[in-house]
Amino acid sequence: MAPKFSYLDLVNGVDGFPNAATHPVAFAERTADHSRFMYLSHTVGYIIPMVLDALKDVALSGDWWEIKPGVVRLLGDTVEERTKNIDETTRRWRDAKRFEILSGWRDERYTVYAPQGKPCFYMERSAHPLFGVVAYGSHMTVYIPATPTTPLRIWVPRRAAGKATYPSMLDNTVAGGMGDGQTPWECIIKEAGEEASLEEDYVRANAKAVGFVSYFYVRHKEAGGEAGLLQPEVEYCYDMIVKEPSEGGPVPKPFDGEVAEHILMDVDEVITNLKNGKFKPNCAAVLLDFFIRHGVITAENETDYLEIYTRLHRRLEFPTR
Repeated sequence: MAPKFSYLDLVNGVDGFPNAATHPVAFAERTADHSRFMYLSHTVGYIIPMVLDALKDVALSGDWWEIKPGVVRLLGDTVEERTKNIDETTRRWRDAKRFEILSGWRDERYTVYAPQGKPCFYMERSAHPLFGVVAYGSHMTVYIPATPTTPLRIWVPRRAAGKATYPSMLDNTVAGGMGDGQTPWECIIKEAGEEASLEEDYVRANAKAVGFVSYFYVRHKEAGGEAGLLQPEVEYCYDMIVKEPSEGGPVPKPFDGEVAEHILMDVDEVITNLKNGKFKPNCAAVLLDFFIRHGVITAENETDYLEIYTRLHRRLEFPTR
């Protein structure tokens, strides 16, 4: 059976919002009915029409929003005031069941940044796609290197069937969103224990920071909640080499109920699953970056190599951490 997707298709699936620098006409057309979410003179996100309609309902959303044609501002003179105001709005929306995505309320806060890496405000994790603001996470690929007799193999988890987002899809070995006050390293240490039962001391000694991927995702229905919400993201990437299980290497095991199983896949199996759309979109992006760094995808064997590499490291048009 022919694969459903090329590598570039996978990139298009996770980086689906037009780039103003490279596709100005498509960007202008796409954002014609969007409002810029502004802090001072800086755009921190994009707000789509159905969210703008909710913000215009003062009785529902509060009077701490300044709305002008094409521009929305969150009022408040301090980080604390802005945080309080957006929290009140999103809680009202949740209680009124205005947006389906808020049914996944987590009581976890993400940081939205002002210029120079300073916090602008903090907001509920499940609400951030409603405002098109940048989210951050950490992803780690745990693998057994190739030998003269065996190919490189990767520990691949399958998400639990009961998860609200991307149920039963394949994932990166360890992955999670960065909460406020958390560093990428702290995030990956925490998630390694919670998702894969990997001991903290082992991860601290063996995990290596290898860069990041960045992209501008337009949410699909599989993401949970309303399709079409905007989700620019930066994912900090880590690699960790492990030994064969028969040689004492750690075997990832489900711990917190979010993972059904961990499967040791060779490169060809991972590629087949990638090209058949079995991986969660941003996890596919992390694996493509891994394959480029490890010489699986090269300029010689991939026609779209430059576009793939560039799109996996998109310069986002917002202040970042």
